[in-house]
Amino acid sequence: MKKDYPLISVITPTLNAGLVLEKELKSIREQNYPQEKVEIIIADGGSTDSTLKIAKKYNTKVYPNPLKTGEAGKAVAVKKAKGKYIALVDSDNILPDKNWLKQMIEPLELDPEIKGSEPWSFTYRKDAGFIERYSALIGANDPIVLWYKTYDKLNTVSRKWTESNVFQKDFGNWIEVTLKKERDVPTIGANGTIFRFDFLQSADIGDYLFDIDVLLSEVQKKGEVKFAKVKTSIIHTYCESDVTKFSRKQKRRVLDYFFYKSKGLRNTEWESKGSQLLILKFALDTILVIPTLSYSIIGFSKKSDIAWFFHPIACLITLFQYVIGTISFKVNKLGQSRDDWKQ
Repeated sequence: MKKDYPLISVITPTLNAGLVLEKELKSIREQNYPQEKVEIIIADGGSTDSTLKIAKKYNTKVYPNPLKTGEAGKAVAVKKAKGKYIALVDSDNILPDKNWLKQMIEPLELDPEIKGSEPWSFTYRKDAGFIERYSALIGANDPIVLWYKTYDKLNTVSRKWTESNVFQKDFGNWIEVTLKKERDVPTIGANGTIFRFDFLQSADIGDYLFDIDVLLSEVQKKGEVKFAKVKTSIIHTYCESDVTKFSRKQKRRVLDYFFYKSKGLRNTEWESKGSQLLILKFALDTILVIPTLSYSIIGFSKKSDIAWFFHPIACLITLFQYVIGTISFKVNKLGQSRDDWKQ
């Protein structure tokens, strides 16, 4: 790493994130990276808990996010950022080691054609909640992506960070990935993804930044984009062991997707003919239970953890929320309310 460290803008949208925010911010301020070269920008949707007090403690810049959602908060923060690189770090993320920022920007500093970088796995913590462990084991927060094969973190069963058909070149500490228009693009974007600031500027962000759509949009426009998967991880304290929270987040996922899609703001496509067939297979496998239970058993044989057996339940919850959410949106045309929302 060169001695003239580039400025990094870490952006975090918040809305009543007091229970998780301090661990995220502490892990950033403990980085082996000049802190004068790290600006933390909080876009807050109107928190009424300890969020703003914690943010002040860690010398962050706080801006209001009147639209409340995480996607709107990221758009607000990016427009305030001054860094060469923009790190999308959510309030329930924790940087796992003190050299994380250095590792993550290494490929970007070496190759100007690479538009961004992302850790290739979720950190597995044996003492974490079972839903967090389950997500780390499958390499995803939403189990349906296992049917799409577009997950973007290391999966214990496949031993791959994605099953999308992408071009990869291994450089030791990181993998150069070439995303092409005619191939599926993995769900790259959140949980520690870093983009070049000028790349995000060219993306013409409006009121919302849908992180997993950024690369997809660029691939659609340019035909090809280079990206780096760095051989490090990020802690995502996803739902811990709270099944109710998992269900609520799945409900939010589907309602928000349909709402923003109806506004012409999303590029991700779930309703194509091919996608419908995958959704049908997911539904059948989930209802029959045996396929999802078999997957749990295979996973358990790879790494013994009872968290694997949340998989059939996670799929049933996801199917239920996706069906109910689809019906609800067709009737009400509304996204998920953020009233009383908290991490």
